[in-house]
Amino acid sequence: MNTISAIISTFSSEDKREFINYLKKKNRRGDAKNITLFKLIDQGRTTNLDVKIYGKPARNSYHALCKRLQDSLIAFVAEKSFMGETSEEMQVMKLLLAGRIFFEHKQTKIAFRTLEKAEKKALENDLYSILGEIYQTKIQYAHLHPNIKYEDIRDAAIHNQELQHRELRLNMAYATIKDQLSKRNAVIETIIDETFQAHGIAIDDNLTFKSLFQLLQILSTSAQLRSDYSSVTPQVNRISIIVNRKKKQAGKHLYYHIQILKLMAVISFRNKDFTRAKDFIQMMELEMTRHERKYYRRFAPDLVLLKALNLNFTAYPTEAIAMLKAFPNPFPELQLVLIMCLFQQHEFKEARRQLQKLNHSDLFYEKKEGIIWVIQRNIIELLVLIELDQLDLVLSRINSIRKKLVPKLRRLKEDRAINFLKLVGLYYNDPSLVRTLQFREKVEESFEWKDAKKEDIFVMSFYAWLKAKMEDRPIYEVTLELVSLK
Repeated sequence: MNTISAIISTFSSEDKREFINYLKKKNRRGDAKNITLFKLIDQGRTTNLDVKIYGKPARNSYHALCKRLQDSLIAFVAEKSFMGETSEEMQVMKLLLAGRIFFEHKQTKIAFRTLEKAEKKALENDLYSILGEIYQTKIQYAHLHPNIKYEDIRDAAIHNQELQHRELRLNMAYATIKDQLSKRNAVIETIIDETFQAHGIAIDDNLTFKSLFQLLQILSTSAQLRSDYSSVTPQVNRISIIVNRKKKQAGKHLYYHIQILKLMAVISFRNKDFTRAKDFIQMMELEMTRHERKYYRRFAPDLVLLKALNLNFTAYPTEAIAMLKAFPNPFPELQLVLIMCLFQQHEFKEARRQLQKLNHSDLFYEKKEGIIWVIQRNIIELLVLIELDQLDLVLSRINSIRKKLVPKLRRLKEDRAINFLKLVGLYYNDPSLVRTLQFREKVEESFEWKDAKKEDIFVMSFYAWLKAKMEDRPIYEVTLELVSLK
């Protein structure tokens, strides 16, 4: 039951309609009890469902029905995902499968041509796992082609194995760092250095663009989990130097080069280095126009997000808001940034209207956007409701945050976020308290501040609201003042 509810919570209204049609096509009998069960669970009705469906207690039949519905939900999600998949990886897989089918039908020449095409695409995208399958297939049928040398395929396969093993080490390092960050209080730099050494990872020119991107992803995720981007700056700068030295190869690895520039821009922005962030954004946009704008649509939301954030925090909020509103079908991350920008301009009613568009559950967004995004969304929604003085909704949101989010914040060791929420509650209960010496002392006791240069920009943005209340000043004015501190 919990699994079924969890899967349904990830569905949009369109997904639900498609799934019901999927069940109708699948059902062989007229009595569609699986559809009835799906609708009941979707409505939040979870008690005595066997009686509601069968007209009498029937636990065994009900459990069997639940199992079939769960299997159908999983199959539907998998099929829908496969049908919508247009990635390079899927294209290569299709070519590989086509090549194998041609071999089975004795169409040797076209089979090898198809495999060559698959190999070329796989090499362009560093798809080591699929390349392994391609080389195995070529080795299996090499004797059928007089112009193919077995030794060449063997050497390529061995080299690919080495690259695949390096990718595995990077993935293991990524998992180790995430695990260590949740268990140890050591500084990020120490954890990363120890992990890289343990897994034999060196940041040097031998790394491919994909490996450099993976390293950067590890650093960015580590920094995000601790809200401390300044600690990864030394390694990020080393990667940036290597990428510049390998610039001539960038055209062959355009996808990963764009990903690298995007993460460089993100990290620069989070470190409040807006000039450097703007440089990376411009380089990213230029690369997106290459190869006949092959990846432009793929990265357009990221580009708009970065441009808008940089504009907003460099005193161009109107331009940032206009850019975010103009983007068609905004992604949740774009929508949340728009809400933040509106909130900072005291446009609370419009911020509330935009928040209502984020109408999925926290569980849905946690899977799509991550727990940090969910925390930020809940906090800013609470602040908007407070500004609109919606008492019932504020109390409901506070209770929901205490019940659902505070335990997660404790696991993430986000004590400052917990303390911030406590202070928000104190303010709402008695707004006059915010300008007293007692409240100021409470604020000082509640936060362990980092050096202004190292403090995370989003942490500062939330605190700016509280400081604005304490000093009776506009939120945006205080925000810019805080992020410009050196």
